[in-house]
Amino acid sequence: MRTNLACLRALGLSLTLACSAAFPVASVYAQDESGLARIERTKTLRIGVISGAIPYFSKNLGSGAWSGFGPDFAKSLGDSLGAKVAYVETTWGNAVLDLQSNKIDVMFGMAPTPARRDMLNFSDNLFNNTYTTVCKQGYPYKDWKQLNDPAVRIAVDVGSSHDNFATAKLPQASVSRLENSGAATMALQAGKVDCQILVVLLAQPLLSKRPDIGTLHIPEPVLSAPVSIGMQKEADPGLTNAVNHWIAQEKQSGQIKQVILDNMEKLAGVKADAFPKNVQF
Repeated sequence: MRTNLACLRALGLSLTLACSAAFPVASVYAQDESGLARIERTKTLRIGVISGAIPYFSKNLGSGAWSGFGPDFAKSLGDSLGAKVAYVETTWGNAVLDLQSNKIDVMFGMAPTPARRDMLNFSDNLFNNTYTTVCKQGYPYKDWKQLNDPAVRIAVDVGSSHDNFATAKLPQASVSRLENSGAATMALQAGKVDCQILVVLLAQPLLSKRPDIGTLHIPEPVLSAPVSIGMQKEADPGLTNAVNHWIAQEKQSGQIKQVILDNMEKLAGVKADAFPKNVQF
């Protein structure tokens, strides 16, 4: 019996040593490696992508290829870091968790809300997405102050940046908070509301496909939602600094705006001259 126990102990020790030899530093990497160090080691930049989230992300179901703002920005950022891009499918709702659990390195198109800043690191502003109203045909132009009235019926998708904006800027308006943007648009079509709040990069594609839905207004003063890049929250500033350096270079060269305009035309059928002159990216 003692001999058998000794053999079992020896076998267990051998297996432990063998596993340690096969995976010598995996646990160390998982616990201590910074985001930038992991990208530099693996030469891979993992980005979150969302099927159907045009113009941010679009997946070709035949080839599996990704296009849109996110993939184009990711390719450029990956080149600056000496890394290839790996696409990891997610949703807007799961992106925060995927960053926190180290499934992805960056998520393009995120709004840096105070609640999200408690959970993630964010880059400098990537671009601005102007708030608009899409109002029923014949509805007169109104500025934000005039829209802040109980007689004005507004639709937003609940929990979105549109919802947060309406809560902050239009507390007196009659706001219907519906399950998604499509439901808010249906309420507008049915005459249940006067206007839907949408950022311009969603409003323009909607009206390009369905011009009968309503009229685009950009109320004064022009207000925008900042759009940034979300990253895992960590003390090491290396990845955030590298991303911010890339953003500064791309803005200076005009590439941020060009990527937006190119994808709006390619994926949403919206040409550059369709944007109102007071829209700034």
